[in-house]
Amino acid sequence: MKVSLFVTCLSDIFYPEVGKHTVELLEKLGCTVDFPKTQTCCGQPAYNSGFHQEAKAAAKQLIKSFEDADYVVTPSGSCASMVHEYRKLFQDDKEWLKKAEALIDKTYELTQFLVHVLKVEDVNAEYPAKATYHTSCHMTRLLKAKEEPFKLLKNVKGLELKPLPHAYDCCGFGGTFSVKMTPISEEMVEKKVKHIVETGAEVLIGADCGCLMNIGGRISRKGLPIRVKHIAEILNSGGKAHANENL
Repeated sequence: MKVSLFVTCLSDIFYPEVGKHTVELLEKLGCTVDFPKTQTCCGQPAYNSGFHQEAKAAAKQLIKSFEDADYVVTPSGSCASMVHEYRKLFQDDKEWLKKAEALIDKTYELTQFLVHVLKVEDVNAEYPAKATYHTSCHMTRLLKAKEEPFKLLKNVKGLELKPLPHAYDCCGFGGTFSVKMTPISEEMVEKKVKHIVETGAEVLIGADCGCLMNIGGRISRKGLPIRVKHIAEILNSGGKAHANENL
């Protein structure tokens, strides 16, 4: 199965290891992974700030970059959900709407792809630790990917997953929100970290680099002994993943 990696801006610039773990995991599961070098930002920062013409330019570049891909997989629920927003972005442009629909139909957040396309819930990972999971807003509310991460994490050997109080509360990142509404954002992430501490977790796991950057920054400033990990890193730890024999 041929898969094209949509690495996203944050992973490319700040979390290259997330892209690395994503590729390694997919390859363990029998996928052939390529990386279209013409890919750029999905346009989400501009779109969320009301600059739709600028967002369209970025979206068109992304659409063209993955035009020949069979599947597009990204380690970001937020960016995957932005691709779905292309329906609204190009609703008055039939030509680009058709192209956008083609990209939407083949784009998946990593855990969605593993569970629904590869039909895998146990990747034979091992990560002995007490952890909790942060459910990012765009991934759960817009992309509707709620259960997939938990289906995968429950099969990670040695991982004790603790429920996070008020799990569906936003961490306060929200892209440009954290810049424009800094005092509010700071209060939101402070509460998020408080709830993480309440779980007694040694590790915070998430599926969006933006959230992990925001929460991880607060954890670091408070000097807390909590590791922050993207789910791709957890799933790529330990033994060799089991590919579906039918693929």
